[in-house]
Amino acid sequence: MSVTLLLSFLGAAVVLTLMPGPDNLFVLAQSISQNKKAGIMTTLGLCTGIFVHTTAAAAGISAIIYQSSFAFMIVKYAGAIYLLYLAWSAFREGKTSFEIGSKPKLSYSKLYKRGILMNVLNPKVSLFFLALFPQFIDSTRGAWAVPIQMILMGIVFLLQAFVIFAIISFFAEKVRVWLERYPAIEKRINIIKGVLLGVIGVKLAI
Repeated sequence: MSVTLLLSFLGAAVVLTLMPGPDNLFVLAQSISQNKKAGIMTTLGLCTGIFVHTTAAAAGISAIIYQSSFAFMIVKYAGAIYLLYLAWSAFREGKTSFEIGSKPKLSYSKLYKRGILMNVLNPKVSLFFLALFPQFIDSTRGAWAVPIQMILMGIVFLLQAFVIFAIISFFAEKVRVWLERYPAIEKRINIIKGVLLGVIGVKLAI
């Protein structure tokens, strides 16, 4: 896997991680309602779930590539369709919300476990990895190198996700103040999310 391809993947991963979703909103909510340590523990749980999905995706995609290049193309187009569906869903979403201070505080161990369950039991995460990872695979290196490339991308995705979620945890208080000043911002963010997902989906389909 070339450095250029890896940097391209890193850029895509950062953009996608920054887009509002259940994971980063949950980290934000826990950080605001409790403290930054609660956000960090939640982040560790989510990142553990990402590792599980990476392993599953690496095994699944490598098997598909080994068996049939046609099947691999089907997966790519299915991923593009799924991303377009997410874009359509984002446009339909109204103002999202996360409840601050409305629930009892959870222990750090429970937050870690909840982070794992949220990520592992979310089928959208698996589909998302199946849609994203194949676009950055260098298939010329042979089927045997596919799982290695995917695991490498998974580690990169995990590390950047941890950094971004940790930053969210540390600056949660400032984020709360900012959101309170702009109550309509969430709906606009959904529009931005829809546009970005739509562009990625169309690019994959072409």
